[in-house]
Amino acid sequence: MMTKTSKKWLTGVSLLACHLSLSTILVSCGDFLEAENKAAIEADAYFGTEQGLNALRAVMYDGMKSIATNTSLTEYGTDLYVPSRGTSAGAMGLYTIVPENGDVTSFYQNAYSMINNANCMLKYGSSNPKYVAEAKFIRAYGYYMLTQQFGAVPYVVDYIETARKDYPRTSLTEVYQSVVAELESIAGDSNLPETDHQGAVSQRAVKALLAKVCLAAGWDLETTLTDAARGTYSVTGTGYFRKAAQYADQAIGGQQLTMTFEDKWAPANEGNEEEIFSVQYERNGYPGDVVTGGHSRQGTYGSQMGNPVENGMKACSSSLSPSAKAIYLWAEGDERLDATFMMTTYNYESQWQQEGYYVYYFKTAAQRATMPIADCYFPWYVSLTSVQQFISSHQAQLAKGSGALSVQVHVLANPATLYTVKANGTLDRTFSEHYDDYLRGQHGSAVVPSVKKFDDPETPQQNNSTGYRDVVVLHLSDVYLTAAEAYLMAGDPATALARINAVRRRAHAVELSSFESYEPDYERDENFTITPLDLLLDERARELYAEQTRWMDLRRTRQLVRYNIAFNPSISSAADMSNVRGEIKWLRPIPAAEIETNTAITVADQNAGY
Repeated sequence: MMTKTSKKWLTGVSLLACHLSLSTILVSCGDFLEAENKAAIEADAYFGTEQGLNALRAVMYDGMKSIATNTSLTEYGTDLYVPSRGTSAGAMGLYTIVPENGDVTSFYQNAYSMINNANCMLKYGSSNPKYVAEAKFIRAYGYYMLTQQFGAVPYVVDYIETARKDYPRTSLTEVYQSVVAELESIAGDSNLPETDHQGAVSQRAVKALLAKVCLAAGWDLETTLTDAARGTYSVTGTGYFRKAAQYADQAIGGQQLTMTFEDKWAPANEGNEEEIFSVQYERNGYPGDVVTGGHSRQGTYGSQMGNPVENGMKACSSSLSPSAKAIYLWAEGDERLDATFMMTTYNYESQWQQEGYYVYYFKTAAQRATMPIADCYFPWYVSLTSVQQFISSHQAQLAKGSGALSVQVHVLANPATLYTVKANGTLDRTFSEHYDDYLRGQHGSAVVPSVKKFDDPETPQQNNSTGYRDVVVLHLSDVYLTAAEAYLMAGDPATALARINAVRRRAHAVELSSFESYEPDYERDENFTITPLDLLLDERARELYAEQTRWMDLRRTRQLVRYNIAFNPSISSAADMSNVRGEIKWLRPIPAAEIETNTAITVADQNAGY
């Protein structure tokens, strides 16, 4: 039932064979952009064959995985996620990162490795126009991600196969201009399919990425920050914003949001019509290594549930739990809440997948209605009286019996309320405290629900590091919201609101008559005045929760400091996000390894704040 469609264009290509064939020529990135080609003649001969180019293509796509699954640089230190159960916010969440930080260095190096793979294809695959177009897209994606994290970076378009180490930073204006021009050159390339839902670059994917790049360029090049703590800015131009709106609409292509949000993210519905581009994983095909070939994205968001071998739950960390703001984002009737989080988990005796966490995917709703519950979560808008009535009327389901877990019922509000249930299913104890204290306290496992958008029901019981769900990088509703932001910044709020309401309509959230009519339910300081941009960012949070966009969204829109001060319990002022000289850390530090090895970059080129 859960078997995925095979990625036909990758079938028959062995990753091990690729590595053996390319190991002497593909950049290792042990140091920034350092590679030495000791087998140029062999490379010329190998890539002159169809087998060689196909292997290179596979490696080029595979190189996107490390960036597409990164959460350390894309989620921590924002308004939506906080640690729970004693977990530390870490250097990213506390803004104490340094140029030697391993996560930052790995991201930087992996992005350039991906770019160099693309440059390798552009050198050796120039006779294949489809592969050339794909390589340009992947290179552009690499530079887009680098600019969002590091700002100006070296813009390298040649395949690096020597020990050359002098690559100066290219101005941000030039990087954006180059990336946009390159994507525009392939936006209508007939060598690419118009659309693709199985992980290959398409014309539609190019236009969607163009919209994102132009939107980022508009913010970085056509706005000026006026007050970091207040998140205020001035708009000095709208050219890039208008381009972003144009390309977003082209990527949308008139397609309506008709699929339910639950179906959109269902494991059995990968490659659906709303996916525009995704990084591919296949348990039974390429790369075919079920031990190390997967990822742990499904267990990244939520709170620790205990040992899955003992209790049948999903292996999950506690680093990225929903914040006090996040739990109030979804109003009553918004279907995205239940489609984003696993709001009920079932107790476990001995049958993996037929009991416990993943039973959701193997039993019908009618079957689950009689199964023993382990944890049940209610949103903020459900009254405590209703929750108590639920406990009273579901005594049989809440009875522990021979289940592995004690039974708890949680109300995700501020204050949070936790009900523990006796072995016979009746109410035992009621406990309430401030939501932040509830997260930090010792209240057992699973204090908040896990995000289910990335669940892989075929995951082995031992751990969650072998999830094989594809990582969706570009999809339809994201492009709708990209268009909304672009129209808002270009001075067309009416069209912006129409795009937002299209997203809300699909989720059965109340449509808004104006930006001014938006009144969020989360608690905020009286000086935190809601603006049209806040509606846009809140809608992105509801629609794209856990999709590794939040830090970049806040940095891009100049709201990073304002939102952290208001909603991140680890940050109380702009000083907490600054160095001793008062420079705010708007970007990540250029890695120390880059400055040490690249002779064209010195400490004077380091980003502000480090």
